[in-house]
Amino acid sequence: MNAERAREFLLTLPHVVETMQWGDNLVYWVGDKRLGGKMFALVDLAGEMSHGVACFAAGPERFHELVEREDVFPARYLARAHWVASRQWNALRDSEWREEFTAAHAIIYEKLPKRVKGWLELPAKEQQKLIREREAKVSAKG
Repeated sequence: MNAERAREFLLTLPHVVETMQWGDNLVYWVGDKRLGGKMFALVDLAGEMSHGVACFAAGPERFHELVEREDVFPARYLARAHWVASRQWNALRDSEWREEFTAAHAIIYEKLPKRVKGWLELPAKEQQKLIREREAKVSAKG
């Protein structure tokens, strides 16, 4: 696995939105964050070893199994939410990366409120309209 193959795979998952944040990080969300979507994975394009090349939501059970593997460690700032990070792409086989990313997506999707899940089922045009309406409300308040 590498950053480009990870990106290609992550974008195939349902309702995934990609953003570039916090420097050279591709952040993957289940649903647009402006609609209440939540982050489930992050790929560091700079590949800084202290943060790892990628991190993802592992869940409480899987978290403890994964951190026992070489080159996998509790994700900085996110470990309390059971996220793990990997120092290098070859810490997991490609099939394992796909399984872990799919599981991370499912973990976060299940935590979304019913209202947000309903919005994710709307056609893209309706989602964009909803985003504009929500942003207009925020602008009117500020």
